[in-house]
Amino acid sequence: MIKNFAHIGVTVTDLEKSIEFYRDILELEFIGRTHMEGESTDKLFDKKDLYVDLAYLKPQNSEGPTLELIEYKTLEVEIDKPSLFKTSISEICFGVDDIEKFYKKLLEKNVEVISEPQEFDMTSDGFGRSKAIYFYDPDGNVLEVIEDL
Repeated sequence: MIKNFAHIGVTVTDLEKSIEFYRDILELEFIGRTHMEGESTDKLFDKKDLYVDLAYLKPQNSEGPTLELIEYKTLEVEIDKPSLFKTSISEICFGVDDIEKFYKKLLEKNVEVISEPQEFDMTSDGFGRSKAIYFYDPDGNVLEVIEDL
């Protein structure tokens, strides 16, 4: 039986650049770095001589799952444009208190944003009202922020 979400893993091509994006622009708290290598790592990933750099971040003052950034150092990763419209994890969503302020910050930092904040009313389905935007991280992974109204 699943007891919780442990972490959300995102494959990146440049760990340093991604740490800077998630820490400095999205203001996630940097927890630390580590790496994986050896027989257990090779067996887990079903690859030979794998070396993986990892970094962990989390929303400040949050008890939820961490974000795991994964850079494969000894393996060429397939670079693909993530999409909301294909089978995969389509996006990672973060909650914010002020989406308009957050949106402006993304624009100031030249982050590629898909749309300006859009409002949704799902009260008739028991979910409430919110505003949301989608945007991309440095590798093109789709991210979302949402503000509950």
